[in-house]
Amino acid sequence: MIKLKSAEEIELIRQSALVVSKTLGEIAKVIKPGITPLDLDKLAEECILDLGAKPGFKGMYDYEFTLCTSVNEQVVHGIPDKRPLQEGDIISVDCGSYMNGYYGDHAYTFCIGEVKPEVKKLVDTTLECLYKGIAETKAGNRIGDLAFAIQNHAETNGYGVVRELVGHGLGKDLHEKPEVPNYGKRGRGTMLKNGMTLAIEPMINMGVKEVKQLSDGWTIVTADGKPSAHFEHDVAIINGQPEILSTFKYVEEALGLDVTA
Repeated sequence: MIKLKSAEEIELIRQSALVVSKTLGEIAKVIKPGITPLDLDKLAEECILDLGAKPGFKGMYDYEFTLCTSVNEQVVHGIPDKRPLQEGDIISVDCGSYMNGYYGDHAYTFCIGEVKPEVKKLVDTTLECLYKGIAETKAGNRIGDLAFAIQNHAETNGYGVVRELVGHGLGKDLHEKPEVPNYGKRGRGTMLKNGMTLAIEPMINMGVKEVKQLSDGWTIVTADGKPSAHFEHDVAIINGQPEILSTFKYVEEALGLDVTA
């Protein structure tokens, strides 16, 4: 069942989402060649606790960490480890928080130092996919409309769109209905309504769309070993229009980029 949220509930989700946004901003200040995903995980947990929240992922489904850190060909659900990040890597940092009874869930793909132009294009296009999907997240549209917008932009640029993993509703539970795939047909799927809160998260591969799971039971990698990028925002439908509850401004300020949303 889809749980529509009141204005007060949306504000509580926004607070949790902003905890994650600020945490990603702190990660952006230190992420560079030589740092390890485990270093980032420790920093993220400290930051979330300092902001009065709890790590949203830690302990869920017996997961032991605060972040999912997915490097290069890892799509999502990568486990933080001691391997230092290298110049030219990309890493999806996915983070959750829990505060006042509601979750935030938010992700950013970082480029480590100078990356190859074709990899940078993948990252940039995946971010564009996110915002194209959000633009279609309007009352009266359907899930297929936002999913098609993501898929069309990715495939027009020659990339593979992961099928097995999807975005989701967000609220008192980290994963609520409806599922939000990154592929679909316009006019199909659940109708979008005011009060819906969604975690929209394109997962786009440089090569084929197919993925596989590693023996650790968590990490999803591309079937062809080519890089994958991942971005995620928390979005509410208010007065018929999408409103982004999370923000990349803390990341962009730390990286010296033009601030978007």
